[in-house]
Amino acid sequence: MLELPEPDGDLSAADVKEVATDVIGQLPLQGIEGSPLDSGDIWPVVTMASVNQSSVWEVTSQTDDTPCDDTVMDWLHTLQRDQLEMASNLLFRHLAMTILDPDRSRIVSIDFVDNPYHGAPDEDSGELCKTSPTDGTTTCHRYCTAYVVSNGKPVTLTLTYVRSDEKEADAVERVLDRVGTYPFEIDLLLADRGFYNERVIRRARDLATTVIPVQEKGERMEDKLAMHCSYMTSYRMYKGRERELRFPLAVSVSYQNGDRGKHGEVVRGYVACGLADRTPTQVERRYRKRSAIETSYRLFRQARATTTTQDPLVRFAFVIVSFLLENLWLVLRWAVVARPRRGGRDLPEQFTFQTFCDWIRHELEAELERRWVIEMNGVGVPDAYASAAG
Repeated sequence: MLELPEPDGDLSAADVKEVATDVIGQLPLQGIEGSPLDSGDIWPVVTMASVNQSSVWEVTSQTDDTPCDDTVMDWLHTLQRDQLEMASNLLFRHLAMTILDPDRSRIVSIDFVDNPYHGAPDEDSGELCKTSPTDGTTTCHRYCTAYVVSNGKPVTLTLTYVRSDEKEADAVERVLDRVGTYPFEIDLLLADRGFYNERVIRRARDLATTVIPVQEKGERMEDKLAMHCSYMTSYRMYKGRERELRFPLAVSVSYQNGDRGKHGEVVRGYVACGLADRTPTQVERRYRKRSAIETSYRLFRQARATTTTQDPLVRFAFVIVSFLLENLWLVLRWAVVARPRRGGRDLPEQFTFQTFCDWIRHELEAELERRWVIEMNGVGVPDAYASAAG
């Protein structure tokens, strides 16, 4: 499924492009019956748009050996969600396990990725989710992801599309179920307060030690957090009901001594399943490992194609391609470039994600025959303009 270059010479732009097109080319594309094209004519255009952070139209309008943009989009509109999601998660798994030792435990973080969306749904309102005001809109396409918290290998493990007409806990359970099939042991599972949900907590604690910030809702939770010193306690969600859930609660109190111009106490509560024997400070310190997720998301956005299409599956495919490119860069950087040394491999600073994308762009510009000339108008500057300019 993945043929890496032999690590005994130089890694070239051609090598990088070849591996990238092979991986992305494995995404299923039903296509148009009777068309002289195949998916091998479509995915390179999408890959070029991704590394260039541009649109399919921009790529096809500047190249000679590509179909027109309408043809490419017609092909992309034939994507099937179930097939696309299943195939992409198989690719995520294969890329991740290429560089992750199955005998080592890992810290895993789950999160929602919101892509702001302007416009109406393509077919039904369930395609769009509500989000905080961003870029002048409150609607978005939402995805749930899981990734490994690691300085050297922050690979994405799984990804699913989230609809507003389904419970978010359903999407989270899909992600957790897939994470649970990985061969390595999960040392710690981290999530933000958006995952403070009874079903999610139950499933997460069955999988691994779990830390999730609580939401300050209800008098009982407010009383638990109305403290001036850190302490460990327990909390019963839906107390007295059939779905009652009891979990360890870590209440951490810290002080802002002029940090960023702020002063006073900061009280934070955390679901601390499996950490009842730890101090609140230790629980909070573990949760802060999750901050590395922002780096992963920043990189993924550096290789995402732009589009004006309303089709949520096309937009989903562009997000998948972005995450696959990021994972592939991590694999190449660690597996064939980083030099072994005591304590771990020496990750090369010069082989950045931007360099990775530049190399793919360079090779695809030649393969797709990008035009470097444009016809001139044959007129130039009018004589009246020229004389006025002196």
